[in-house]
Amino acid sequence: MDWNEKLKIYDAIVNRCPRFERKGKSMIYTSANGYMFSLLNKAGEIGIRFSKDVQEKYIEKFQSSIYKSYGAVMKGYVLIPDQMLEDLDFIAELLNESYDYVMTLQPK
Repeated sequence: MDWNEKLKIYDAIVNRCPRFERKGKSMIYTSANGYMFSLLNKAGEIGIRFSKDVQEKYIEKFQSSIYKSYGAVMKGYVLIPDQMLEDLDFIAELLNESYDYVMTLQPK
């Protein structure tokens, strides 16, 4: 799947979440409360941010890994495996969970 196809999938996921919108032109992301909580990197990988406990749980559950973007490890982010992208409603639930998480953090 190329980057443009991944962008369409990312947008389809975000469009299922009316409380926030996709941002960015070259770096594609969502943010709220001063925190990014999802990202589409230049490799076409989607990462979603969670608390440390939830991150560890989801890495194991999804047989995934930490998320890296532009060579940097993204603290709290989980790489969403490509095979999970067949269930956009479930990924949207994860994105909403991530939004709820960043809304509990001290605003930046």
